[in-house]
Formats: sequence, structure tokens, C-alpha cells
Amino acid sequence: MTIEPGRHADSPTLVEDLLLLLFQPGSGTIAGENTLFYVLGGAVLADLALGEHVTTVDGSRVRSVEGHPPSDDLLRPAWDYLSGKPRGVQTALAAIGPALREPVLERLIERGDIDQEPHKVLGLFRTTALREGETGRRERLLADVRQVLVEGARPQTRVAALAALLSASGTLPQFHREIPWTSPVISRAKELERGDWGANAAAEAVTRTVTATVVNSTIVALTVLPRS
Repeated sequence: MTIEPGRHADSPTLVEDLLLLLFQPGSGTIAGENTLFYVLGGAVLADLALGEHVTTVDGSRVRSVEGHPPSDDLLRPAWDYLSGKPRGVQTALAAIGPALREPVLERLIERGDIDQEPHKVLGLFRTTALREGETGRRERLLADVRQVLVEGARPQTRVAALAALLSASGTLPQFHREIPWTSPVISRAKELERGDWGANAAAEAVTRTVTATVVNSTIVALTVLPRS
């Protein structure tokens, strides 16, 4: 089994990290729910780029790297979809994004990052409510993103991609208590969206280019969708 660079077999995917960050413990809801499928799709494509499973064609389309599929079942369907021919990023987002929410949430529940608890609506109807688990992983992820956006730390590659995707989702203002919504933070977030991560390695430069293409295509897609 091929393991992506910098990841272990049981490591969370980037899309899991993103959904966990978007989860709001205070309300038990997920920020940006109305446009979530585009954002999660973007995280999957970015993760494929980080693992060098996809590359860009003509600067605007993405395709799978032949013979190099991802090992994770959450990522494989997107790689398979892109293996037939190069696709526009927005086309790919619309194709792979809608099916992601439930399996990604199930992963987070299985890992204990999010818990489900029984709940009654109007004292009659049984349902389940989501609450933060006891792993502390969401807090650690948020601290990593805060260091990059607020404190100006030089990010690791995955943290840079995560922060860029979080910015692309349009939900950063909802994190104001942990990540102040200030002009320097906004400027740094936009730099990350463009792929300005401050990395030097040539391989990382390629990864940044692919990920920046994905992130910016996600932003374009979100601008034409209602956020209400």
C-alpha cells in the first residue's frame, strides 16, 4: 500500500481536518453548510495535490497522475474520476463534493473527534446532536492555523493548505474569538490562497501551484452560490 508523503496509514485526511475545524462546538453545527460540498471537494483535490496524486494541465484543469492512486478510500473516488481525462477544477468540485459530508463526518465520529448524543426535539422526536469529542484535535488544528494567520509563523505544507481552504470557505469571520478578523489576518489568508507559503523546495513549489489552483477555483465557485 502506498502512503502519501508526510502521512501515516491512519492519519486524518485534509478533508477531515477541514470539516473538524468547520464544526462549531457551541452550536453543534458546521459553518458554511450551504456551500460545504464545494469546500470539502476542494480539500480532497488539495490533499491529492499534496500527495502528488494529481497535477494541473494548462494551468486550469487537473488530472490524475497515472499509476499513483491514493491509499485512502475518501480520496480514491476523486482520483478515479480524474483518471479518465483532465477536468476543470469547478467541474471536479461539483462531481466529487456532494457525496463527502456523511463519510467524512463518520470518520470524525469514529476517531472520537466529534461525538453524537441522543436528543429530543420538542420533548417528543428522537434525534442526535453533535458535540466536540475529547481528543483535543480540533483545538490543536485551530492553534496551528492561528499561529500561521495571527502570529505569522512559517506554515507546514498541510497547515498552509488547511488555512487557505478555511479562508476560501468564507467562514473565517466566524472564528473571530480564536482568530481575530483583522486586516493583517485577511492579508495573510489571501497570500495562502495564492500559494505564497514561504516554502523553498521545488517539489513543494509544484504542490503549492496545484493547491492554489484548487483553492482559487473553489473561491470562484463559491462566489456564484448563495450563502444564506
